[in-house]
Amino acid sequence: MMRMTGARAVLECLKKEGVDVVFGYPGGAILPLYDEMFKDHFRHILTGHEQGAVHAADGYARVTGRPGVCIATSGPGVCNMVTGIATANMDSIPMVIISGQVPTGLIGRDSFQEADISGITSPITKHNYLVKNVASIPRVLKEAFYIASTGRPGPVLIDIAKDALEAEINFEYPDKVNLPGYVVETSGQAYDIDRAVAMIQQSQKPVFVVGGGVILSETTQFLKDIVETTEIPVVTTLMGKGAFPDSQPLHLGMGGMHGSYASNKAISGCDLLIALGARFDERLTSRADTFAPNAQIIHFEIDDVEIDKIVDIDLGIKGDLRWSLPLFAKKLKEGNFDYDAAFAAWRQEVLAMKKAHPFMTPPRPGYISPQSIFAAVRDITRNDDTVAITDVGQHQMWAAQFFTTDQPRHFISSGGLGTMGFGLPAALGAKIACPEKTIVLFSGDGSIMMNCQELDTLSKYGVDVKIIVLHNNALGMIIQLQDFFYDKHYSQCALNKKKSLPLLAEALGVKGYAIEKQDDLVPVLKEAFAHPGPALVDIRVSPQERVYPTVPGGKALSEMILGGDA
Repeated sequence: MMRMTGARAVLECLKKEGVDVVFGYPGGAILPLYDEMFKDHFRHILTGHEQGAVHAADGYARVTGRPGVCIATSGPGVCNMVTGIATANMDSIPMVIISGQVPTGLIGRDSFQEADISGITSPITKHNYLVKNVASIPRVLKEAFYIASTGRPGPVLIDIAKDALEAEINFEYPDKVNLPGYVVETSGQAYDIDRAVAMIQQSQKPVFVVGGGVILSETTQFLKDIVETTEIPVVTTLMGKGAFPDSQPLHLGMGGMHGSYASNKAISGCDLLIALGARFDERLTSRADTFAPNAQIIHFEIDDVEIDKIVDIDLGIKGDLRWSLPLFAKKLKEGNFDYDAAFAAWRQEVLAMKKAHPFMTPPRPGYISPQSIFAAVRDITRNDDTVAITDVGQHQMWAAQFFTTDQPRHFISSGGLGTMGFGLPAALGAKIACPEKTIVLFSGDGSIMMNCQELDTLSKYGVDVKIIVLHNNALGMIIQLQDFFYDKHYSQCALNKKKSLPLLAEALGVKGYAIEKQDDLVPVLKEAFAHPGPALVDIRVSPQERVYPTVPGGKALSEMILGGDA
């Protein structure tokens, strides 16, 4: 047992939890912790903005599965992290956010740089703490990491008063947590698995809908086993991309608002839908009352709240997928049921739709086809262990459609919250976590500007991220929505045509490239990927490009707009 300050205790707790790097930005209330990190030479990445730090911790968590850690000071510092905390919460990403707070005696007095961050973030964290007593620090840190990473993961915030950081304790890190109110029920009822098997064997047109829960639970191998046994077609959500290989013939593609024709038709025409770790948000279902109208629905889900929340479920299988999917895989193989023959006609039907209606963007004179951009990058990186990160907008949907991903944790995107500006700092965090992997960010000229200060962070630390900007001088997804649904009233969607993103990148120490002709695409991309450091490639695409298919709001998935060339 050692005598130390609360700040030192925080650092020792991080070490006990195996934390090797944190992302943050200092300020007065959190300086005691920064002083201890200085003494210890603890690895810290100073971002250009607190939002950059929280998204970087998020990117770190998504590629590793371990909680990402970020640090900010009180008031404006941690308030700048609110969007990133909400982003992680919506996508069930494990994170621990540590913030400084004004001294205990000043709390509640509208003190300088004071904000009630535990109150502000209570709806967007899995749990949070306000620590006023230094003696609580070891217990709280232990609990925070446990809560963030067990059950359905999520962000946990710890707000620590400055005087608690400065006070001293006899440090002892607890071996285990004691949380009577937090029960992680890992297993459910085995007979529910038997019922699911029976429902599959009685169906004629089954389909799997696979969400991010399969990736978070690291059960993708069991999913592959299940699909190999049953030969049932697979649809993934945006968050589920990579849970099942895009290259596998039975994968119909992403479903939902910008999902594939085959995926949406399979959901609309199936008689049994088996959802694995998906939460039926409206980007997948569109109109919930028209979702899978002819189907019974089985829902494998760790969070009881999600079952029957949006669509009516016929069989809810509660419990961790790490319990349910291995058992499911085993029971599907028992007996002599001929899955191949049972679903042959259905498979033939949906695979014919997949072949007849692929994703595509037609060539446009004077511009570069988005489809060709993703194909070229995929071709250049095919032999690498490549992780694709996206921002939010048209490019995000094209990346999901065209950039093939065969491994989990290799496609990272802000799904539930749809946070523009997520991509660049998330790519930073991903590369810090996995320096051996190729990290490619796909962004737009709207999204990249939202956290462009992190180009400076890439340069400062020599973090080799390749940034591909699809540049159309517009908020492309906004234009698309205004085009379809607002009588072409293009309100506040035009971006500055005078800006030069390559020059901005160069000014911040990142190599910049520009591509305006289709013939230059492959040679310039090859040069950028060969560059031994961070690089930004600005690629001109048409503002007339649209993401197809698209399902209008309030319409059924079967009512998707295909576009003239789909």
